[in-house]
Amino acid sequence: MASQYKNLFFDLDDTLWAFSLNARDTFEEMYHKYDYDRFFRSFQHFYTLYQHRNVELWEEYGRGQVSKEELNRQRFLYPLEAVGAGDVALTEAFSDDFFSVIPTKSRLMPHAYEVLEYLAGKYNLYILSNGFQELQCHKMRSAGIDHFFKKIVLSDDIGILKPWPEIFHFALSATQSEVRDSLMIGDSWENDVAGAKGVGMHQVFYNVTGKEELPFLPTYHISNLKELMQIL
Repeated sequence: MASQYKNLFFDLDDTLWAFSLNARDTFEEMYHKYDYDRFFRSFQHFYTLYQHRNVELWEEYGRGQVSKEELNRQRFLYPLEAVGAGDVALTEAFSDDFFSVIPTKSRLMPHAYEVLEYLAGKYNLYILSNGFQELQCHKMRSAGIDHFFKKIVLSDDIGILKPWPEIFHFALSATQSEVRDSLMIGDSWENDVAGAKGVGMHQVFYNVTGKEELPFLPTYHISNLKELMQIL
């Protein structure tokens, strides 16, 4: 079955590039650099507040309810506002610094590099990501994986995020790929798996969080990227 594929579309964050770890590291650096102990009981207190509002804002962004600029402004300001210290100038300095540092982080998901090395000679590899243009390419260069990919397709390119069908159709068109010989690989059930299925594309669900209840059976279900070397 796997021999039918020619084109592999990878999500980037938490599928290849270890976003959760890299982001947490960067936030902790910024937390100490900007002396946020003045406002929060601990780093975990700050980060929990940030994560909660960040998830909500990304959902609003996906529905077109907030702009990219408003998403970034609100998610950094919210933790300070939540503790009665909504300093806009401080927030802007913190976020500018954060965005300059995070793409320099290079941690990858386990086995990502060796799996890409294995697949690169056999398939056309592409990135299909909801991330921002100014960050994703830098992150890939920092991690040393940019050379594996023939094209990087981002939601920023057309202003539409996964799981909307338009971004998948755009990616297929931009890479001159056919849906029947393409495979989407990602860690987000909704964005990557359900999104790909919605346009008739086969999917690999990289289940990094141990999700148990699946609304439908994906084409492939893995818990370690190395399993791709058996599938493909």
